[in-house]
Amino acid sequence: MASAQDSRYGQKDTSDQNFDYMFKLLIIGNSSVGKTSFLFRYADDSFTSAFVSTVGIDFKVKTVFKNEKRIKLQIWDKSPQEGFRMIYITYHRGIIGFIFMFQVTSVLAYSTLLDWSTQIKTYSWDNAQVILVGNKCDMEDERVIFTERGKHLAEQLGFEFFETSAKDNINVKQTFEQLVDIICDKMSESLEMDPTIAVSKQNTWLKDTPPPQQPNCGC
Repeated sequence: MASAQDSRYGQKDTSDQNFDYMFKLLIIGNSSVGKTSFLFRYADDSFTSAFVSTVGIDFKVKTVFKNEKRIKLQIWDKSPQEGFRMIYITYHRGIIGFIFMFQVTSVLAYSTLLDWSTQIKTYSWDNAQVILVGNKCDMEDERVIFTERGKHLAEQLGFEFFETSAKDNINVKQTFEQLVDIICDKMSESLEMDPTIAVSKQNTWLKDTPPPQQPNCGC
């Protein structure tokens, strides 16, 4: 029987043969930092500037492949109005990865990061993995938060850091790839798993296409 820790890591669900693992991810941050555009760019490779602030909850599903394992990503975009505690308790008890987003054109969005970080550490489980993202890096003329400042905060919080643009498709895919790699690494380190189903710790990037089928053996 799988333990609670196994299920948190997306342990293989034998009742659904369409994937080997499922990871539930959440994009969090202030309103208007670009969370919904970021989600749609990754999941659908689409962008529109017409998005309004998310009211309620939205999510997308994307399947990726790592080391010949099929991983189903369930990616949630939640309105920040209720605060992280309500988001977590009400909707997302099984979250194992966060994309923690601000926009490089807003001092206000940046200034709230420490509060968001405190709430992550308070209400999420210890092994949840986090990447800090400075979004809208295409708006260089309006930038007020420079790269070194973002990197410094990420180091202070113990997170990895990417600057991204949903509009210009900069580092969107790479952010998700890195987050899933970190989750898989932690999973391999923490769980005593059957080697035939373990996710490798090697830093290999995810693929958007399934692994090639092996020819039938004629022996």
